[in-house]
Parts: sequence; C-alpha cells; structure tokens
Amino acid sequence: MFELDNVLLSRLLTSLTLGFHIIFATIGVGVPLMISIAEFMGIKKKDPNYTLLARRWTRGFIILVAVGVVTGTAIGLQLSLLWPSFMQVAGNVISLPLFLETFAFFFEAIFLGAYLYTWDRFKNPIYHWLLSIPVVIGAGMSAFFITTVNAFMNTPQGFEFKDGALVNVEPLVAMFNPATPTKVFHVLSTAHLTSAAILAAITAFYIIRNKNSDYHKKALKLTVGSIFIFALLTAVAGDLSAKFLAHEQPEKLAVAEWHFETEEGADLILFGHLNEENEVENALRLPNALSFLATGDFNGKVVGLDQFPEDEIAPFWVHYMFDLMVLIGFYSLGVSLLYLIVAKIKKWNENNKLLLWLIFLNGPLAMLAIEFGWIYAEVGRQPWILRGYMKVAEGATTSPNVGWMLLLFILLYTVLGIGVITVLRKLFKNNPAESELERHYPDFKTEGEER
Repeated sequence: MFELDNVLLSRLLTSLTLGFHIIFATIGVGVPLMISIAEFMGIKKKDPNYTLLARRWTRGFIILVAVGVVTGTAIGLQLSLLWPSFMQVAGNVISLPLFLETFAFFFEAIFLGAYLYTWDRFKNPIYHWLLSIPVVIGAGMSAFFITTVNAFMNTPQGFEFKDGALVNVEPLVAMFNPATPTKVFHVLSTAHLTSAAILAAITAFYIIRNKNSDYHKKALKLTVGSIFIFALLTAVAGDLSAKFLAHEQPEKLAVAEWHFETEEGADLILFGHLNEENEVENALRLPNALSFLATGDFNGKVVGLDQFPEDEIAPFWVHYMFDLMVLIGFYSLGVSLLYLIVAKIKKWNENNKLLLWLIFLNGPLAMLAIEFGWIYAEVGRQPWILRGYMKVAEGATTSPNVGWMLLLFILLYTVLGIGVITVLRKLFKNNPAESELERHYPDFKTEGEER
C-alpha cells in the first residue's frame, strides 16, 4: 500500500489551506477599495446606482471576510502544528509581522462594522464614505504584513545564524528585506485586479440573463475600467518582480523559464515540453525577450540553472504555472481594453453577448491566476522553506496524525465552500438590485424614466 510521508502530508495540508484561503484573502484585500470607489462615485454623481453597488458589495464582502478569518486562523495553527522546527528557528523573526497582521485585521474589522451599520445615519453621506478609508487601509496593511513573512522566507536577512538558530534579530530589517517591495506591489495589484474581475464577471452574467438595467450597466463600466487600471499595474509589478528574481533569486526565474544555460540574449520560452535530455521542444520562443525581462537589455546576461546544484532546483513543471499566470494577466488587460474601446464607439454595442461572456470568463480565470501565481511563488522556492538556511524536509512535523488532519480540513473546507455559495445565493437571489433601488431611493429616476 502506498504511504505518504509526513513532509508530503504537511505540504499537502498547507497547500490545501493556503489554496482555499488565498481566494478569500485576495477578495478581502481588493473589494474594500471597489466599495469605497463605488460609494464615492454615488456621492459625487448623486447617483444611487453606485451607492447601491457599495451597499450590496459590502453585504457579500462580510460573508467572505468571515470565511477568510476561519481559514486564516487555520493557517496560523498549522504553522505551529505542521512546521514546528521552522517556527522554532524563525518564529522570533516572523512573530512581529504576524502580530501586526492580526492588528491590521482588527483595525479593518472595527471600521467595517461601523461602515456596515451606519448607512443613512449621516445627513452628509461623505462622512459615511470616510469610514470606508480605514477599511481599505486595514485590508492593505494586512496584506503588507503577511507578505513580508513570505518575502523573508525568500530573502531572509536581519539576523545572525548560530548553532541552528536565528539570533541578534532585527525585526524591521527582516521585514523590509529585498523581496518585500516587489512582492507587496504584486500582491496588492493582483488582489485588486482579481476582485474587480470577479465583480465584473457577476455583473456580466446578470446582463447576459437580460438584467440590463442602468444599475448593471454602470456596475460593468466601473468594474471593467478598474480591471484595465489594475491589469496595467500588475504588468508593471510583474516586470519589476522578474528583474528582482534575476538579481536576487536567479534560480527561481531560470526554472520558470526553463533557462538551463547562462547566456546573453536569452529567449523567453512559452509552454512547450521537456524531453528526456531536458531539451525544450514545441515551445514558442520570443528572441532575446528573457534578457529584456530580466535586465532591461535585450542582450543582457541571464543566469541559468547550470550555476546551481541539482538538489536546489525547483520542479520544472512550475514553468507552466508561470506561463498561465502571465497569460491570464494579459487576457484581463486585453478584454478590459476591448470593452473600453467598444463602449466609446456609439455604433458598437458594449453589451454584445460574446464580449460579455469574455468578461464573465475573466472572473474565474483571474482566480486561477492567483492560484497559479501562488503555486509558482511557493514551489519555485523549493527545496527551501527558509532560503539558504532550512529545507522543507527539515521543518516538517514528525507527528503521525497529519493524515487525519488532512481529511478533517478537506471536510471543513468543503462545508465552508458550500456554505458560502448557499448564503450568497440566499442573500441576493430574492433581493434584486432593481427592487432594492426602488425601496431605498424611491424618488430617484433612472435615465430611461427621465427621458
């Protein structure tokens, strides 16, 4: 009978938890800004359609935040239970950002509660909108602090390593390590891109189902416009990340691009496959593009995998994770740009069903891109759990009960997933936006009624 060792089981359980949590965490970071923008536009334009967008998005957001808390708590527990040796060595370094991440979440939660329960309580609605700003800041800071932990695992600094322990720790130096700027920028831009893509996909689906009211039209323009802006920012973040990897983690970039030999004028390889001799076949090659991506020079030198020991190179299949992540990012940029162009030309119909389906497809694809990007980020660092100091196999638990934990968490996440879908459907299915607009703003007339 095939048996799984503790290292693999620990990795599977951690991957399961992070893979489930990361979608809720991403939405938790990105949606508050979309809510704030929608309410601000409602106030500025004196248009309740945008204000209602903020109301409805907030109600759905609360449900997702609740699940994110559960899965985030599970991650904290699993760090100690599944990776005790790692926590024993690095716990005193990462404890500060972990504590600050918790503080940022409570800061966000306090103002989120105030924001949720004070609709229509102020004579001047701008005061209610101001409550959304701390929520946006808290969400961003939460992402910042937890990302510094991951950045530290990739480029550890701010300590001395003596007798298998990290001593003379400088927590702020550890937090603001070389990986922090690019990782934080990438996490924030992709979180906002994915959140906008999900909201746009929901809106596009409603319009496809003939729910083509002013509310839905304005929601689509707002969300797709946001996709375009955040996709551009994500492209910039991706470029900076590649240049960071080329300088600080060249083996991680090389394995993602199947770049085996150090050379100048290196080609960028898209998809393809490796034969038994690790030669790339049936791939799309962009001449000198990898050198430009890594160095800003088409003839720049790119370090290859020939400079690293074989046992310190990540699995080659992460190449596909990298390619799919980048491809979906450009898909988001292309679809949003196409919609904005079509919307500007009066003769064309931006509510064309094919275009709406493309926007709808972008929602689940954006979530997949988050998963692919996370897998590349984590597996691409293998075999290290703390790069240069501790390997994954050295950090895992020796407990015999990890298999049972894995089964229990699979059951937990199944229940949570079904529960989220059920609650969100109940929340919105029998409460259409049109009737809610009439209930909250009975004196407001749509553009069609004014004409």
